[in-house]
Amino acid sequence: MVIKRAEWPESGDLVIASVQRIMDYGAYVTLDEYGKEGLLHVSEVSSGWVRNIRQFVREGQKVVLKVLRVDAEKGHVDLSLRRVSRQERREKILSSKMEKKAESILRSVSERLKIPFEELHNKTRGIVEEKFGGVYEGLEKAAREGPDPLVEAGLPKDMATALTEVARDKIKPQMVKIKGILELKCMKPNGILGIKEALLNAQKIDKPKDTRIRLYAVAAPKYAVEVLAEDYKEAEKVLQKAAEMAIQAIMKVGGTGSFQRGK
Repeated sequence: MVIKRAEWPESGDLVIASVQRIMDYGAYVTLDEYGKEGLLHVSEVSSGWVRNIRQFVREGQKVVLKVLRVDAEKGHVDLSLRRVSRQERREKILSSKMEKKAESILRSVSERLKIPFEELHNKTRGIVEEKFGGVYEGLEKAAREGPDPLVEAGLPKDMATALTEVARDKIKPQMVKIKGILELKCMKPNGILGIKEALLNAQKIDKPKDTRIRLYAVAAPKYAVEVLAEDYKEAEKVLQKAAEMAIQAIMKVGGTGSFQRGK
């Protein structure tokens, strides 16, 4: 189980739960992150009429639920399925996977450095979360850039290095893709060659090691520019630079150019 941040969730929190028992009036679940039992009342299963609750949940199923009320003294947690949107469900599942991956990395480093897991977790969590917004986010950055970001955040170098090495084995950074449309025109006798040269210039710009640029004709005079990069900020910079380079090149040979960011 991922180490929990508090003993009880708060109203409005999204939680991942395992369905344990199903009754006519609702389902009893275990909150995976807290080890507590909660009740999903039949009235909170669906916005429509529920003829049979088993059409919506089953024993052993993992579900994303919203916390409605918490009574710690009585040990009651009331939950809702119908108030969780698809987007919220996707984001919670992704967040849970990231937390588990981060915990796995910390456990591996705990064994490597012979530091108790609880101690390592307490040392890294506050520092890394404050700097990067989350433990996984910090480890992902280290997997991309090396241990320096973790050292700069305040972790000892040996710990940052070990975290980075394990993170690189277990985390594959996500790539993002964006695109735009170049419109290049040149009525000069060598106009076609000018356009080809402009596109080559865009392709050859300086860019980060793992960033890729793809250019292809849509329908003359329009050409698509796609950029694949590790994050949107870097992708936008490269896309803009490629477009500017192409437009400058076509203007040098007497042509015209424009660029429109794709959606």
